[in-house]
Amino acid sequence: MLILLADDHVVVRRGLRDMLANAFAGAQFVEAGTGDEVVGHIRRQVCDLLILDVNMPGRSGVDVLREVKGLTPDIPVLMLSVQPEDQYAVRCLKAGASGYLCKDSAEEELVKAARKVMEGGRYVSAQLSEKLAREIQLPSIKEPHQLLSDREFEVMRMIASGKSLTDIAEVLHVSVKTVSTYRSRCLLKMQMQSNADLVRYVLERKLLA
Repeated sequence: MLILLADDHVVVRRGLRDMLANAFAGAQFVEAGTGDEVVGHIRRQVCDLLILDVNMPGRSGVDVLREVKGLTPDIPVLMLSVQPEDQYAVRCLKAGASGYLCKDSAEEELVKAARKVMEGGRYVSAQLSEKLAREIQLPSIKEPHQLLSDREFEVMRMIASGKSLTDIAEVLHVSVKTVSTYRSRCLLKMQMQSNADLVRYVLERKLLA
């Protein structure tokens, strides 16, 4: 069994390795600190499980997830994040993730989630499962940010965190003009006029980590 642990913090990767090694005797582990390293590992070897941080440097975890699933559609991917489930889980599941777990979850829940997705199942917390069930039963009322694409959502969050368009372009490896286009789409879809409106919206809804 080969498990790929992807997080930009060495301490987090080592913690995941220790917790999973206790539960999966004989498992081997490889580690990645960037999205490009994740894709490189996936191209070189078959992994039984990928545990992927949503907030990878350079490229968002959701973007990395999509590329991984394009290369190996059957690999189970468990997303980890400090973000609340109701903000990112659905986006990740739609992009092909098998499960979503907050980083502050207990060791037992991590092991349970890993086992379930490797067996072909889906994993979300009981709280999110109940929320999704309620949304299915009730008429769908989308909040403005739910209308954004994954990349538009990322750009909005980075603007709210204080990054300039140039900074965002460097992080995403795109042109400033492209970032400006994403910003314009955010404002249009959310019916807002300025960056200040975006910042206020993000902070009010606690969409930053």
